[in-house]
Amino acid sequence: MRTTANWNQPCPNTTCSQYGQKNQGNIRSIASYLTQSGKRRIFQCTTCGQQFSETRETVFFDLRTSEEKVMMALKMILVRVSLTNIAFVLGVTEETVLDWLERAAHKAQEINRALLKELPITEVQLDEMWTFVKRKVSQQAENGVESPQEADDGRQWVWLSYAPACRLILATVVGPRTTETALKLIRLTAAIVLGIPAFFSDGFSSYWPALVECYHTLTVFPRTGKRGAPKKPVKTPHPDLVYGQVIKKKRGGRLVEVVTRVVCGTERLKGLGLTISTTLLERLNLTFRQALAPLGRKTLSFSKERRHLEHQTCFFQAFYNLARPHMSLRQIEDASAPRFERKWQPRTPAMTAGIADHVWTFRELLTAKFDHVP
Repeated sequence: MRTTANWNQPCPNTTCSQYGQKNQGNIRSIASYLTQSGKRRIFQCTTCGQQFSETRETVFFDLRTSEEKVMMALKMILVRVSLTNIAFVLGVTEETVLDWLERAAHKAQEINRALLKELPITEVQLDEMWTFVKRKVSQQAENGVESPQEADDGRQWVWLSYAPACRLILATVVGPRTTETALKLIRLTAAIVLGIPAFFSDGFSSYWPALVECYHTLTVFPRTGKRGAPKKPVKTPHPDLVYGQVIKKKRGGRLVEVVTRVVCGTERLKGLGLTISTTLLERLNLTFRQALAPLGRKTLSFSKERRHLEHQTCFFQAFYNLARPHMSLRQIEDASAPRFERKWQPRTPAMTAGIADHVWTFRELLTAKFDHVP
């Protein structure tokens, strides 16, 4: 029996004093067993006596299907293959593929919570992509075609916040085109970044009240002693808040003019030396549409439930940030080499942001484990 301190496995017992802590010398390997994907170990925590499998708290835990088939299905989801085609090729049901996708999305959420925090971001671009769930117009839409906040069908938009300096996707939200959904996106972004970055978006009106709701100073008025209700506190934009808009003017379906305007924070924007733009995020929108089948413009692969689309966008976010090298971020290894003999070091957005030190493998994306933070 071998005992070591570097199994990189945390104790899964929530009542253990060393729950969720890796490499503390309390985990030992006590047995192994064979699966369709090879040999797997069984570990034991010497503190509480809990025994657990190597695949515990991973996408592959308690699955009888081989890991290669599960990874193949998840890879096909990320290259615009529909669920029907995946099920046909791999000989499984669509429900099975959706179950694997849900597991992968939960792991992606865990990765995002562990890595995307306190990031020194100075510029954030905001945008939303149109798509629909189940039907093009919601049954709850009374006037017009936009879905109300409580609707899960009809027009649903994929909202993104993006750090262009390191090409990092900060947050994704799927929901109707309302101020409430915009506020959800801004709050998720604010929980990730340090301080108050500069925000740039298109001319959509819901971003501004959402930003003020998240970044504001509260002005409280003293009571006057006169009759009547006291004056309510007023929320004013935070002095450090910077917000710019890119407004595109079209005529006859053609773009005729692009206008930028500063809504808030002119002086700080000059000091930061940033240019109001959403170009890189709009290019990311194309990457999303080319990667996920439900986001195609004209497709029969649209999502039948909103949670399935949420799972796909969340999983793609983690894959894009950690396991998909970005060509614009690569670094040359030997600048003195001839032009066509140069070698480049691939880099991902997470590496550029300083939250990863290598390009993650696809299996690593599905099996990553992190220390539990109380």
